[in-house]
Parts: sequence; C-alpha cells; structure tokens
Amino acid sequence: MTKPPDPKRWQIGLIGYGEVGRILAEDLRKQDVRVCAYDIKLGGGQSGALHEHAERFAVALAPSHAALAADADFIVSAVTASQAVAVAQACAAAIRNGCWFLDFNSASPGAKRRAAAIIDGAGGRYVEGAVMTSVPPYRIKVPLLLGGGGARELAQLLVALGFDAKVASGELGVASAVKMCRSIMIKGMEAMVIESFTTARAYGVEDAVLASLATTFPGIDWEKQGAYFFQRVIEHGRRRAEEVREVAETVREIGLAPWSSQGTAERQAWMADLADTGVFGTRDSKAFARSPDWRTEADRILDQLKRA
Repeated sequence: MTKPPDPKRWQIGLIGYGEVGRILAEDLRKQDVRVCAYDIKLGGGQSGALHEHAERFAVALAPSHAALAADADFIVSAVTASQAVAVAQACAAAIRNGCWFLDFNSASPGAKRRAAAIIDGAGGRYVEGAVMTSVPPYRIKVPLLLGGGGARELAQLLVALGFDAKVASGELGVASAVKMCRSIMIKGMEAMVIESFTTARAYGVEDAVLASLATTFPGIDWEKQGAYFFQRVIEHGRRRAEEVREVAETVREIGLAPWSSQGTAERQAWMADLADTGVFGTRDSKAFARSPDWRTEADRILDQLKRA
C-alpha cells in the first residue's frame, strides 16, 4: 500500500503575495513548511514591504510564475479575480507533473473551468477553491470549499496543513457558484450600506434610518456593521470590484442580466478610486482599524462630492 504524501514536506508556491498570500505564508511557516512566493508587485513601488515580510518569515521569492511552478509540489493562486486564468497560463509552461494547483480566486465557474483545462492539460492537478468569508479573522482556517476531480484527495492534505477545507463537489464550478452567489448578497450589501448611509448622512436622517433597520433586522448591529463595510471597501474596493465583475459574469453565464452585480462593482470601484486619491487619508491598514466611525468616511465622501 502506497504511503500517503506528507504535505508538510512540500514546497508550497504562493502566486499572489498580497494580504491573503502573506497570511497563508505566515501560518505555513509556523509549521516549518517551505514556502516560495511570487507577485507582480515584487518589481514595483511596493516591493520593499513584500521583501521585508518575506525576509521576516523566511519565505523565498521567485522571479516569475514559471520559476515558482518549476519547483513547487503545491501551488496556491491567490490573485485578483480577473487574473485567475492568466496565472494558470503563466504557471502551465513550467508546472511539474502531478503538482497540485489550488485556485483560491473569486472567479466565475466558467473561468475556473478554463483555468482547469490549462493546468490539467499541462500535467498539473487543478482543484477550485471558494473562500467563504473574509480571510483575516480566520487566517489559514478560513472556511474553504473545494471542487473538481481531485478535491477529495486534496482536502485531506489541506486539513493536515491546518486548512478548514471541505469538498463541495467533484464537478468543477459548483464551489465557485456557491461563492459567487453569496457575493451577490455580501458585496451588494456593502455597496448598499455605503450608498444608503452616506445619503442618510447628507439628509441628516442617519439615526432614524439605523433605528428603522434595527427594528426590521434586530439581529444586526448596524452601527458596527456599517463601520466594517465602509472600512473593508475603502481598503479593498479595487479587489472587491474585480470579484463582483466575475460575479456578474457568473450571472451572465446562466442568461440573466446582472443589473445588481454591475451596480455593486461600479460602487466598489468608485470607492477604490476615492481611496486612491487620498480622500480617506492614509491607506495603512492599521490606521483604518483606529478609525471605526462610518460617519467620518461618509462626511469625507460628501465633502468630495461638493468639490466635484
């Protein structure tokens, strides 16, 4: 009987060294798992912080997708949604035969199937992953749904590494469909709260609106939830907008016009554009945590609208 592989002896490659990639790197390195990472920003203005993080946690940095893929036993692709297929293509040229490829990206079922065809066609083993909530509070144990022919086998290996991985289906696209349909609601709520609360603030009726929401949905602390939504969109609106564009594509794939998703993507991107101009002050994530009042951010938006 063949002894199952020990995933803690793997060389794990992380494509994408943003918030999610760095969290995974930290938690894997705590277990002395070898980690290599690549990010297109390694050659840009943000490379200093990435190099500093990699040095602190003893993460090797690869010069390209192909260089990372050539040495990896297991690859996690955690990039912006629009790049999911492109990353699969970039890795396929050098991927090792039998190397696992976990697509962590918030892409449509159609995009996942296209990426799978590329990786499997090159000799890799593609599994789709759907991250079901925000990563930072849960870190490596964020609820993760897997899909594809190798999902069951990979799930056992991921659990051994500390992931909270469960199989959604042996059919590709099911896990991502769950994620995308959930995002219609969650990312849509973020956009609606920003629009509703900012407009209420402009008319001076925010307290009445929050009181009414509390009556209708007593299980939600709307003050706290509103602050959380504002800050997450300010900090991650660009990434969220790309995800919701994939959500809209998911809706289109069934023949339904994605009116709500398109509006959500536009609002998320609009907030990201404001953040890039410095309207909300520093983009340091620690600074966001120290400013939990959504009214402050709404006032900044309203002030910017007056200036426009």
